[in-house]
Amino acid sequence: MKGATRLGNFPPVLLVLPGVLLFTALVLVPLCLTLGLSFLDYDATTGIKDTYTLSHYATILGDRYYLDIFWRTLRIAALTTVICAAIGVPEAYVLSRMNDPWRSIFLVVIIGPLLVSVVVRAFGWSMLLGSSGLVNQALQVMGLGPVRLLYTETAVVVALVHVMLPFMVIPVWTSLQKLDPTIEAAAWSLGASRFTAIRRVVFPQIMTGLLSGSLVVFGLAASSFAIPGLLGGRRLKMVATIVYDEYMQALNWPVGATIAILVLAANMLIMLSYNRVVEARTRRTLG
Repeated sequence: MKGATRLGNFPPVLLVLPGVLLFTALVLVPLCLTLGLSFLDYDATTGIKDTYTLSHYATILGDRYYLDIFWRTLRIAALTTVICAAIGVPEAYVLSRMNDPWRSIFLVVIIGPLLVSVVVRAFGWSMLLGSSGLVNQALQVMGLGPVRLLYTETAVVVALVHVMLPFMVIPVWTSLQKLDPTIEAAAWSLGASRFTAIRRVVFPQIMTGLLSGSLVVFGLAASSFAIPGLLGGRRLKMVATIVYDEYMQALNWPVGATIAILVLAANMLIMLSYNRVVEARTRRTLG
């Protein structure tokens, strides 16, 4: 009680100050440095100059090569998010209706892949989707012949869905845990079918979990590096791989910083717009 009293005497600003300082040091300061770096001029012979310019932004936004990479990244991230939602929401619903010990077992199965490195899982998918992998062997047995899966967008999306699915299941499952199961039963007693009860009663109340999961999955998929690098190859580039190339191979740090800032701005715009649309729909549905 004395410890609680002492904590209660602290002003609220002091209580949140450690978190603010940590966020500033780990997020805001590197972001500001990256933003400042994106405006610095660069010369291939002398390196980074002390003069400022907007030419990097004009070059990237006017170059079809970079625009195609941006579009591919956003398209793959959006497709990954939709597939994770289509699989994760029913999975979370089934998980919430399970009883112990099966619920604990399946929860461990869902979270278990997070304990394995993304690089290890990407190598596993490369062996499965390769020309002599198990998937192509199964297709040959069925008479469908070998199919080129590795180094395609299909391979990247499949691996991203496998990696990102727990980030969709857990928020939706958490929302379902807060839902009173008798509400669904009341809808059944009033004549609603199981599908209608899920669509009209359950689904509107888990929109916050679906929104959180979608934002996390989209953001992580759009910034993924290991999976596009290992399963997409050198030709199928995404934003993270092109930023790596600019920093580590071309040594053109200002262009790499510019690409990072642009994709961050695009992600923030998409995610904020999606957040407003979903929240507005939830308010209309739930009143």
